Amino acid sequence: MPFVDKLLILAVAAQVLLTLGILVWMGFERVPPVARGEIAIKDIAVDGDAYPLQARLLSNSFDNQFQLPVLFYVAALIALWSGGAGWIELVLAWLFVVLRYVHAGVHVSTNRVFRRFAVYCAGLVVLALLWLWLVLRLVILAPSI
Repeated sequence: MPFVDKLLILAVAAQVLLTLGILVWMGFERVPPVARGEIAIKDIAVDGDAYPLQARLLSNSFDNQFQLPVLFYVAALIALWSGGAGWIELVLAWLFVVLRYVHAGVHVSTNRVFRRFAVYCAGLVVLALLWLWLVLRLVILAPSI
């Protein structure tokens, strides 16, 4: 397997690690208050409003990992499936993942909405460039049979 493909798979793995890390942290924030009886099951059966703020921030951040990152995963699979990723895909993929880590960090710490939105938009632009490059490379620049 080419080195660039391995590095792209590592970018995907880093995004998965972020998602799983948030999930585990969220569990540590949610389970103890329920186990101690501080939060009744009936109060969290429909929504998470009864959880402490940190648990709700983590929940929102976790949910967010299934929005733009889904398009990232598909792009990475297409890049790998199409005969291998190039350096442009690799750089854009890692930039997207780094921005997702920054976004999650803002989300679960200060939660400054304007900063979070700016980082989200930067990730969206990088993801759009990744998709634009994939379409350009695979559909427009690809040699015809």
